[in-house]
Amino acid sequence: MNITSFAQRITLSLLLLTGASAWAAEPVIPAPPQLAAKSYVLMDAASGNVLIENNADERLPPASLTKLMTAYLATLDINRGQIKETDMVRVSEKAWRMGGSKMFIEVGKEVSVNDLLHGIIIQSGNDASVALAEHIAGSEDAFADMMNATAERLGMRNSHFMNATGWPDPDHYSSAHDMALLARAIVYEDPQHYAIYAQKEFFWNGIKQPNRNLLLWRDKTVDGLKTGHTEEAGYCLVSSAVRDGMRLIAVVFGTASEQARAAETQKLLTYGFRFFETQTFYQKGAELAQAQVWKGSARQVKAGLNQDLTLTLPKGQLKKLAASMTLEPQLVAPIQKGDVIGKVEVKLGDEVVHSADLVALEGVEEGGFFRRLWDSIRLFFYGLFN
Repeated sequence: MNITSFAQRITLSLLLLTGASAWAAEPVIPAPPQLAAKSYVLMDAASGNVLIENNADERLPPASLTKLMTAYLATLDINRGQIKETDMVRVSEKAWRMGGSKMFIEVGKEVSVNDLLHGIIIQSGNDASVALAEHIAGSEDAFADMMNATAERLGMRNSHFMNATGWPDPDHYSSAHDMALLARAIVYEDPQHYAIYAQKEFFWNGIKQPNRNLLLWRDKTVDGLKTGHTEEAGYCLVSSAVRDGMRLIAVVFGTASEQARAAETQKLLTYGFRFFETQTFYQKGAELAQAQVWKGSARQVKAGLNQDLTLTLPKGQLKKLAASMTLEPQLVAPIQKGDVIGKVEVKLGDEVVHSADLVALEGVEEGGFFRRLWDSIRLFFYGLFN
């Protein structure tokens, strides 16, 4: 099997630093589990590090995992004010006639956006998905265009959507890695709506249907996300769990049964929480240093990161890391907010395991004529002696 482990890459660095005898005597972590699934991935949500993967970028039918994108687009529109949760959606005949899993909405009746969103996430309703897609984009085809544009924005390079439900189509596909990226966006961008994914059942039209994610009953740390199944796709599951402040996302494609997808996912989560830990070294937007500015209206500019610097490593390795910063020595105004003005490096011994750009947290305009003239003279001599 084509299994790649983030832990194995890190411990290879340790081998180079400490010598083969240390590696042989004291392995950092055991080999990752091998799952009975076509494709799978385990990702740390905070850092985005892939800890375990097998065929993670293989393009496969995602079945109802597709509805993660459908629900995500709906919540984006709610948060932008494009639609409201209280909006009433008239159910089309196309939505009503959808086969497969259903919310059991009725043609010609009106259903709120909020109820449709619950029907998609909890009941995996094909009918609810089409109804909401038509309400947002006018047609399911137009909605599929929105799905693909959003997939591109999220870096989902092995995904293409033809519909809002996951109904089989040869041009409708995704990958385990892409679904982990989508799940990460859902978790972090809208915690309020993400809470729906933890609900175990939904009552609609006189019918109470359970959430098909069995891990919600088996593991109290699991709080989402979505199941999928077709004959071609097999049984699929995207899940997420939090333990001791650490959140993992697990995705499995193509298992043999509903029980199997839950059991195989549990293996990933158990391994990840047992053998890995996550630490945020620096937070987005925090002032980490001040860089000298030449020819500017200010002598210094605040420097920081445009995203959190978070790493996930095998347990016991984080304490061995050291972070350092370097700043550009000749920053000349004008400087725009967000300009790269330095670099942060995180090292394990002499090995750089992560680097990130330091950016200007504010803008600095050009100084007056005499400031620019004086700094030009100073820079000339600075260049001579440095």
